[in-house]
Amino acid sequence: MSSPTVLILAGTTASGKTELAIELARKFDAEIVGADSRQIYREMPIGTAAPSPQQLAAVPHHLVGFLDPFERYSAARYASDALDAIGAIHRRGKHAIVAGGTGFYIRALTGGIALAPQYDAGLRDRLALEAMLHPVEFLAEWLALRDPRRAGELHATDTYRVLRALEIALAPGHTIREAPLRTLTSERLAWLLVFLDLPWPTIDLRISERVNAMIEGGVVNEAERIGSAAVAANAVGYPQALAYLRGWSTRGELRESLERATRRYARRQRAWFRSEPLTVWLAPERVAEVVREKLGWSAKRK
Repeated sequence: MSSPTVLILAGTTASGKTELAIELARKFDAEIVGADSRQIYREMPIGTAAPSPQQLAAVPHHLVGFLDPFERYSAARYASDALDAIGAIHRRGKHAIVAGGTGFYIRALTGGIALAPQYDAGLRDRLALEAMLHPVEFLAEWLALRDPRRAGELHATDTYRVLRALEIALAPGHTIREAPLRTLTSERLAWLLVFLDLPWPTIDLRISERVNAMIEGGVVNEAERIGSAAVAANAVGYPQALAYLRGWSTRGELRESLERATRRYARRQRAWFRSEPLTVWLAPERVAEVVREKLGWSAKRK
């Protein structure tokens, strides 16, 4: 294998990332590293749409279903764990595919914690968008990576002060001592970030099918077993299922609320990756061709 490179495959929920990642892994002799902040947890496969046992068996997966649902996990830890997995994959002579839709994990892994210079002029507007797209816990963690001292002085749930502190920390010319972070850039690994570009009607249809499968598959029972105190219990699906269990909605209203919340989440994902400067938007059928062209990967010999 030539110099090690990494394919990062992102997309909205229900865009087919898992299926395409497995297809590409088989074609190019690769292993998959998850990049989903909810699929990292055990015992939550229905609500998080984690890869099925059959999919996990088809291609080696890493950083999927390995944490207790009550354990906290950070983007910095994710970047380090992902790089360890990628390094082990490369030492086995295989390619590495990072697949998932958690933009902040991918940003931490690539080394994009500091915004690109072209966004500095609109920094406040950019951060307002970040606050709409990410929960405050991600914003607080971002601040901790950029300015650990200031982050320690603020409550992590104080969105306003966290955003203002981030604005200062990210401003051009502001000098701070950042927390050390291993990244693909610091490890000198070339990477390609692809976002799956599908029409909205296709995504909407897939979301409807996924919601039906979640309900029929037992997401309500899964939410009841996990409970509201789990770290990942705020993932789309669990609050709606718990509301149904408490008698606050009918089964029909559960389906409607799940579809609505999932569609909102998919639109936030799409908007977020639109603002990432190095993202390549591709139709799924074009990804293999671009991987061959940009990363120099060759098909696995049969």
